[in-house]
Amino acid sequence: MPANHRMQLLLSLLLLAISPPSWWQRRSTWWGALAVGVNWGTSSSHTLPPSVVVTELLKANGVARVKLFDADPSALASLVGSGIGVSIGVPNEMLRALSSSKSAAASWVHDNVMRYLPTAGGAVRIEFVAIGDEPFLLSYGQEFQPFVVGAATNVQRSLAAMDLANKIKVIVPCSSDIYQSESNLPSKNHFRPDLNKTMIELLSFLHEYGSPFVINMNPFASLQQNKNLSLGHFLFQTNSHPLTDGANKYKNYFDMSIDSLVSALSKVGYGEMDIIVGKIGWPTDGAMNATPAIAQRFMQGLMTHLQSKAGTPLRPKRPPRETYAFSLLDEDRRSIKSGNYERHWGIFTFDGQAKYTVDLGQGSKALVNAHDVEYLAQKWCIVNNNKDTSNISGSVSQACSNADCSALSAGGSCSGIGWPGNASYAFNSFFQLHDQSADSCDFGGLGLITTVDPSIDDCLYTVAVRTSHSISTSIHRGVEWSIWIHGRTLVSFFLLVWL
Repeated sequence: MPANHRMQLLLSLLLLAISPPSWWQRRSTWWGALAVGVNWGTSSSHTLPPSVVVTELLKANGVARVKLFDADPSALASLVGSGIGVSIGVPNEMLRALSSSKSAAASWVHDNVMRYLPTAGGAVRIEFVAIGDEPFLLSYGQEFQPFVVGAATNVQRSLAAMDLANKIKVIVPCSSDIYQSESNLPSKNHFRPDLNKTMIELLSFLHEYGSPFVINMNPFASLQQNKNLSLGHFLFQTNSHPLTDGANKYKNYFDMSIDSLVSALSKVGYGEMDIIVGKIGWPTDGAMNATPAIAQRFMQGLMTHLQSKAGTPLRPKRPPRETYAFSLLDEDRRSIKSGNYERHWGIFTFDGQAKYTVDLGQGSKALVNAHDVEYLAQKWCIVNNNKDTSNISGSVSQACSNADCSALSAGGSCSGIGWPGNASYAFNSFFQLHDQSADSCDFGGLGLITTVDPSIDDCLYTVAVRTSHSISTSIHRGVEWSIWIHGRTLVSFFLLVWL
């Protein structure tokens, strides 16, 4: 370790030793108790300032813990002294390097953990380091799988060397496709055969260091894929038809999912391992059944179920140790490979306005919206009806191949607005993405800048928030989209999605 790093480490450990005990002791007060947090993702073209997110959304709404997908310095700097428990993440792309090099792992821990330990200005309550984000996802194949346990081991050793192993736990967020069953019965679930060896190694590691198993759930995708279960089953409706599995009856998707994992864990000897739900939520746009009203029913049902501490048939009165709602904010640059709804998971809109009511820690009060939001000018880009629009499909394709047109998809909030609203929506999305530059509303003369809000009912034409950084226009992946133009011509094109 470089000499300057050693000096900073010694100073940090000294400050940790003499800092008020409440920082680490507060962690122990909830360690075994039920806890709810939120995921805070930043895959957006125009993000709210982290200070606004922390002060006006997290703290104002009583959110006690937050899960980040990386270790963004601006987010962590804003969390200093907040008292909010934090999970930081190692990106999948770094797993190979951290697995192969102990010094790389030590440097990562120094740069992303040690620098946020107690200082005169406070500290970030880092409680977990997540190794990757769903690195065992079936679609990844072997891309990350060989490096997960090695990276986790090296990060754990680095934490131990800094006397943090008992204070910060190493976890690995896993997608629910790590286990499978030849039926819908939870008791029949087992880990995927291609993961058996790696999963045994991971579970042994987690058990040795007292870390929980982290599972991510996607009830909306499960609803789309499983036609045998009703919507009510996912929304915690008490009158939904239960699924019978031997002596156990399952009235909701959540309990089924937890016990599916418990069954898989039990089959390899780790049936008592603590479980954290790392991601769970419901989208509000971009598909059928993705609406704020249904999302509210799901989230309220989930919170009521967790607060009851009823547990599941296989774990009665033992709910997951922690559950993290997905997600805090909408993100217009998330990949839509799995569905157009992927950009609409937020409990809050991209600019911090609550879409519905759910208890995140604020109790019976309504959620508090962000108020110190600086927007761009109140102007929009729409179709110029005084021009010949017979060849407008190419311009719409240009707009949607870069900007977010997910609300125009079937079942989306803007799917029924028709011509020329759908084309204007596409134009405006592109216009806002590019910070309202005049040339981004040209489209060969077919665009027109207006100061009259063109929003139609629930279809909102947004105005971007002002940011201090320029957007990236790198494009990596193609997903086919279709919208109707003039109500008669179906235009199909590829919407290229940022990774």
